[in-house]
Amino acid sequence: MSDSIGKPQRYRGVARLWWRAVSDRLRQSLLFVPAVMLIGVLVIGFALDWLDGRLTRLLPQRLAFAPDVAVLLLSTIAGATITTAGVVFSLLVVSLQLASGQFSPRVLRRFWRDRFSHVLIGLLLATFAFCVLALARVNTHEEIAPPYTVLFALLLTVASVIVIVVYLDRIILQQYVGDIMHRVLEETLRLIAELPYGPHIGERRGKPVSPPDPDTLGPSFVVPARINGWVQQISTRSLLATVPAHTVVRVETRVGAYLTLDTPLLTLWPPPPPDQRERIGRLAARSMIVATSRSMQQDIDFGIRQLNDIALRALSDDNDATTAVEAVARLGSLMRPLLLASLPARSVEDDRGRILLTLRDPDHATYVRHAFAQLHVYAARHPQVSDVIADTIRMLQMACEGLPGREAARAELDRQLTITLANLTD
Repeated sequence: MSDSIGKPQRYRGVARLWWRAVSDRLRQSLLFVPAVMLIGVLVIGFALDWLDGRLTRLLPQRLAFAPDVAVLLLSTIAGATITTAGVVFSLLVVSLQLASGQFSPRVLRRFWRDRFSHVLIGLLLATFAFCVLALARVNTHEEIAPPYTVLFALLLTVASVIVIVVYLDRIILQQYVGDIMHRVLEETLRLIAELPYGPHIGERRGKPVSPPDPDTLGPSFVVPARINGWVQQISTRSLLATVPAHTVVRVETRVGAYLTLDTPLLTLWPPPPPDQRERIGRLAARSMIVATSRSMQQDIDFGIRQLNDIALRALSDDNDATTAVEAVARLGSLMRPLLLASLPARSVEDDRGRILLTLRDPDHATYVRHAFAQLHVYAARHPQVSDVIADTIRMLQMACEGLPGREAARAELDRQLTITLANLTD
């Protein structure tokens, strides 16, 4: 009975979860967009072949090409485009190496997700494939080559040249550290704008309640993790829908945490019936997206991590304090709306008496600690960076002054400011 009632909520939550995961992977794939463009060009090629056989007389004579000229033109375009595609791949690899070495390996995802790069690669491959197929359609014994096919090949060539020029401009701008940090900030702010609940962060699961004391709940049942990897997304609504009514569910991980095989994933009070335990473990695993790397699908803390990485890399080289200053300024722009926003309740109860505990989710104080604690190690040698950290912390103190529920965050800000001022006086 409980399973059938929870099915609609569970299926909707899991479907949204996996759809976002698939969409995110397709955005990072260098195969998807080029494959779609290649298929599209092949379909257009068949349509043009039909036009060449029926509407040739509608074109002006000046747009007609002799078969020998068309063969030379199409073969030249095909050779040039496939060579250019190799150069584009080389530029992309070089830009990835520079970004990884100079800033952080964690910022590489934005280079893979650059849709313009995918379009350029797809356009070059589509132009090459179209010209090769067009060569097979040219009959050297006829008076003119297929006019619509040759004209479309020329249009693809012109489009490829324009896109290459724009791509070179973009790849230069993408290496600018300010642009990298701005994109990380904007992506994180979009998640923060959804707080406490939203289509990406997660839907409301129930009403907030005081967390029960585990010592008073009696025996428990632990659901182990079935995979190693980083937790990218969690559908808490689906997790609740997998357990019977009046069950207390404590999630032993969080978005952005690393999950180890066979370690506790969920703890349930009271233990479910033995015949339901395998099903609950299987459905709980489907309610999470675990992958080989972190992502920004739900992970606000990952945005903080990326900005920290850029600042730490600049300070560890001991020669780029200006980049660290800019990273700290971006952290301030990220932390202010985060401290002003309400976070999802970490203990909620749904209409069937099921209580969900997500006690490992970061609170405001945790976000403050993740933003500034590690910077102190290297910023101590750079007074100008410590000055900016101190000013940023003071700005955040003023922003959350008087806000209810921010006592722990204000205490953490005071602690971080004390450490920063101690670095300045040493």
